[in-house]
Amino acid sequence: MVSYLVSISKFKVIFLHDSVVKDPSLAEMGEQRIEWARRHMPVLEKIKEEFEREKPLQGARIVACLHVTVETANLITTLVAGGAEVAVTGSNPLSTQDDVAAALAARGLHVYAFRGENEKEYYSCIKMALELEPNVSLDDGADTIAIIHKEQPDLAARMFGGCEETTTGVVRLRAMAEDKALLYPVIAVNDAETKMMFDNRYGTGQSTLHGIMQATNFLFAGKSVVVGGYGWCGRG
Repeated sequence: MVSYLVSISKFKVIFLHDSVVKDPSLAEMGEQRIEWARRHMPVLEKIKEEFEREKPLQGARIVACLHVTVETANLITTLVAGGAEVAVTGSNPLSTQDDVAAALAARGLHVYAFRGENEKEYYSCIKMALELEPNVSLDDGADTIAIIHKEQPDLAARMFGGCEETTTGVVRLRAMAEDKALLYPVIAVNDAETKMMFDNRYGTGQSTLHGIMQATNFLFAGKSVVVGGYGWCGRG
């Protein structure tokens, strides 16, 4: 692991329970926000209760390269409840919520994510997560799958399968599949109608407007807006 951390040390990130996070003192705040989100995710909570009873993921080792947010934290908690061992890393250097990463690390999970990673640090965190030697991958952009194929083909041979969440990642993986280069099966979560209808259309539409208003203090009331593109996200 040390070889991956040459440039990470300058950020004064903290090692905690085999994790790399920016500020462990944020864990309590992260727990409060994760709990608030949990109360607003009733379907996932029902699945978690079922997983706690049946342990369908016993023996699974999962690498999750996703946006490290309160919603993702509740997904990870559900996987752990099902018996899985999970390593978490961020799929975007600017989307990681440091309090959430700290809270997951304080629970004893393997977490390698902090906001503001440069390119080298980003890929170093993914490689540290892969030290779990996973047999399932959850990806948002296919970066983890790409590293497994390029640098750890022996690991690919032991993978049961994976999931890819985004259009970008699915395009990459379909190209690999057409070239007979995809070494293990991957489910295109992005193609699910529920994903397109709820996440792409309503989630992206809401979060885009919310982000602009939060960043600029701009009000849309009475304004004309041009939206480029009319896929599921543009429609939202």
